[in-house]
Amino acid sequence: MEGNLKQKLLSREKISEEEENLSLVKRVWEESKVMWIVAAPAIFTRFTTFGLSVISQAFIGHIGSKELAAYALVFTVIIRFANGILTFLQSQSKNVIIAFLATLSIIIHVSLSWLFTIQFKYGIPGAMISTILAYWIPNVGQLIFITCGWCPETWKGFSSLAFKDLWPVVKLSLSAGAMLCLELWYNTILILLTGNMKNAEVQIDALSICININGWEMMIAFGFMAAASVRVANELGRGSSKDAKFSIVVTVLTSFSIGFILFVLFLFLREKVAYLFTSNEDVATAVGDLSPLLAVSLLLNSIQPVLSGVAVGAGWQSIVAYVNIGCYYLIGIPVGIVLGNIIHLQVKGIWIGMLFGTLIQTIVLTIITYKTNWDEQVIIARNRISKWSKVDLDRETVTSDN
Repeated sequence: MEGNLKQKLLSREKISEEEENLSLVKRVWEESKVMWIVAAPAIFTRFTTFGLSVISQAFIGHIGSKELAAYALVFTVIIRFANGILTFLQSQSKNVIIAFLATLSIIIHVSLSWLFTIQFKYGIPGAMISTILAYWIPNVGQLIFITCGWCPETWKGFSSLAFKDLWPVVKLSLSAGAMLCLELWYNTILILLTGNMKNAEVQIDALSICININGWEMMIAFGFMAAASVRVANELGRGSSKDAKFSIVVTVLTSFSIGFILFVLFLFLREKVAYLFTSNEDVATAVGDLSPLLAVSLLLNSIQPVLSGVAVGAGWQSIVAYVNIGCYYLIGIPVGIVLGNIIHLQVKGIWIGMLFGTLIQTIVLTIITYKTNWDEQVIIARNRISKWSKVDLDRETVTSDN
């Protein structure tokens, strides 16, 4: 009888474990579906938008190595410093129009790039004309979509009420903008520092190819960053710290899985990928030499932006901006300059230093996320919602009075 009792207890424990595992699998599946609803359009839009520069680079690279180096310096420095990310429509889940404009833009860009650079032989000016037109198409299209009545709940024209309680929004926007700019400018500085190296033309060509591949992969991570920020903000606003933490784990692991696949892929591809952008064997060899660093960079970039998205969802933009300054500009760049110029590791040294800064930043953000009291974050989120709800009530009162 005792044996039968033990057997029943063991079978119950086994059933309980199986139910728990099934419950976990179901939770992961449900969370993944919700996450991909936000992440997929964001990834597609960012991937195609950044792809405009990659396509231009591919066409220009087959013109000549000097042209490729010139384009790398002009595009990476000037355009990236001036490029902003519009999230007004994305925050309202207007993903269809965003995807449509992005698709239209890249189709027109491929056609015009082929026409201007291959058929008409305009070289860099032709590629740049195509690039500029392709960047303007989604911007103008989105502006028309917003102002011509397709966003009735969020755009009702200009009003003095738009300036009510504006300072908190400005502070949040500045800190969020600084956070993203510090991340995007980090790779730009890598290109600038390479310009003073030996055999700078080949080095800039090779590095610009690697940086653009790295940037293209980062657009995938930025899509997951958007998903992480939305999911964390939603769950905190709903009052569920447990679900907020679970969404973080699912999003980070999903992004990391994609990053790991790309890490292995580029370790095997090495210089082969360079021939998509150039016919120069010296540049292709240099890309193959840098491919291990590119692979590591792809892996790190699959985690770090997602953690930044968690920070955005929780309202920690200013904290992450300070972390970026410390890790990127006080650690990464100085270490890179020492390794590149003093120890004479050249481009590899600069990139190793900057990867070290990214690694430190990832570790710091992981610790902050892990140590955070998420129950307290729920209370903070509720207070913010209560404050803005009061503002909305005040606006409704003013409108009714008028």
